[in-house]
Amino acid sequence: MSCNTDCHPGSTTPAAPAGVPARPAEIVREYGPFNGSERVHGVTHDGQRVWAATDAGLVAFDPASGTTTRTLDLPCDAGTAFDGKHLYQIAESRIDKIDPATGAVLASIPAPGKGADSGLTWAEGSLWVGQYRDRKIHQIDPATGAIRRTIESNAFVTGVTWVDGELWHGTWEGDASDIRRIDPASGAVIERLEMPAGKGVSGLESDGADLFYAGGGGAGKVRAVRRPKTAQA
Repeated sequence: MSCNTDCHPGSTTPAAPAGVPARPAEIVREYGPFNGSERVHGVTHDGQRVWAATDAGLVAFDPASGTTTRTLDLPCDAGTAFDGKHLYQIAESRIDKIDPATGAVLASIPAPGKGADSGLTWAEGSLWVGQYRDRKIHQIDPATGAIRRTIESNAFVTGVTWVDGELWHGTWEGDASDIRRIDPASGAVIERLEMPAGKGVSGLESDGADLFYAGGGGAGKVRAVRRPKTAQA
C-alpha cells in the first residue's frame, strides 16, 4: 500500500469522526532509511519479508533483523501488494505484476486513478486500490483492471490492507496521520490509531497477525505498528 506523493497538502488534519476516539499508535520498530532512497511509497508483506517501494526500487528486508535481502530495480510510484506468488506495484498510470524471484514484469493493467492512486493490497482474489485525493478504495479485477466496487472514505486514503476480514487504511493530512479501520460496506470509521505528529503513513500492510507495516513517506522509513488486540476479537 502506499502514496505517490508526500500525502500531506496544507496543514489540515484527518477527519475525526464523531464518537470514534483515537488511541495512540504503538510503534514497536523502525526500519531504514534504505540505501539510495529518500522516500517510501508502498509496503507489502510476503509472509516472510517486508517489501518497500522506494525511490530506488523495490527493497525486501527481514523484519526480524532489518537486513535488506533483495532489491529490484523497478519503478515504484505508489502502493505495493502480494497475492501469495506475485508482487503488484503501482507505476504511474499502471499496475505491474512482478515475479519476485527475477524482477520480471509479467503483465500490466491500467490503474483506476491513471496516476492518482495511492494504496494497494490483495484480498479475496482482487486488488484493492486507494485513491488519495478522491478518498476512495476500489476493488479491481487483477487481470483487467476493471472496477468491481468502490468504498467511500471520509479522509484522504494512503495505504490499504485487509486482515481477518477487516479493512484498514492510512490517512495523512498536514502533520497528522492515522491508521483506521472502516466498515467495508458503508465506509464508516470503526477504529483509529493516531500516529505521533510528523510521522505520516504513506503505505500500509498487515503481517496477518499482530503488526502493521507503515511506510513513512519522506522519512524514508518503514514503521512496525502494533495491531490492537481489541480489533482481533
